[in-house]
Amino acid sequence: MNITAADVNKLRQITGAGMMDCKKALTEAEGDFDAAIDLLRKKGQKVAANRGDRDATEGVILAKLTDGGKTGVMIALNCETDFVAKNADFVAVASNILESAIASKPASIDDLKALNYTGTELTIGDKIVEEIGKIGEKIELSHYSVVSAEQVYAYNHPGNKLAAVVGFNKVTPDDMAKDVAMQVAAMAPVSVDESSVPEDVKQKEIEIGKEQAINEGKPAEMAEKIAMGRLNKFFKESTLLNQEFIKDSKLSVSQYLKTADKDLTVTEFKRCALA
Repeated sequence: MNITAADVNKLRQITGAGMMDCKKALTEAEGDFDAAIDLLRKKGQKVAANRGDRDATEGVILAKLTDGGKTGVMIALNCETDFVAKNADFVAVASNILESAIASKPASIDDLKALNYTGTELTIGDKIVEEIGKIGEKIELSHYSVVSAEQVYAYNHPGNKLAAVVGFNKVTPDDMAKDVAMQVAAMAPVSVDESSVPEDVKQKEIEIGKEQAINEGKPAEMAEKIAMGRLNKFFKESTLLNQEFIKDSKLSVSQYLKTADKDLTVTEFKRCALA
């Protein structure tokens, strides 16, 4: 299979690995990017691949609270250029879509696209097609999510290219809720804690840990134990409650929450970022 320079550069942008390593991995994986990323990791490469994000090129991401702060809704509307993303009319379309999502809380992104667009007889899906014709760029509603909890915080990073919505099991001091939402935005955890990491993700991390140990020359009988140790490190680095709190590395996020209430915790979060 012909691996192009563009393919190699794309993998390099995703992972941060060297050009030759990326080319070898893509060749071995026959052009499959996910398989190539796994191959790089198995060979001990420190890969900075995004986890759990819905990525896009340009556009706006907006999050907002409703139901007295017990529900947070987030949408992402994509376009091709930053010029369009900053256009007031484009942002207004995204805002109207968000308001429709807040009002109706549809079950899925397809149901959201089927809702009427504010003040018109068009559906949201039809309005997006109309905007494509008007602007001349590909426009796509790429993300829609809802978080409901006893208290929810919605964080919109300046520039509308990154947002996070976090649900808590109890009423939470506003500054603390914002801190945790900013943690989600900055550190991109894969789940709330180790118990909520999908089983296939755990098994993949164990497999990669074993391969790394064997490639480092460790005996096969030790590989399982080493892999489990690396899985625990993965939990610490990649699950929200176990991560080091960005404002005080002596505390985990869980420990930080317990400084306000010993039973306070995060129930759910959503994060969306533009590439």
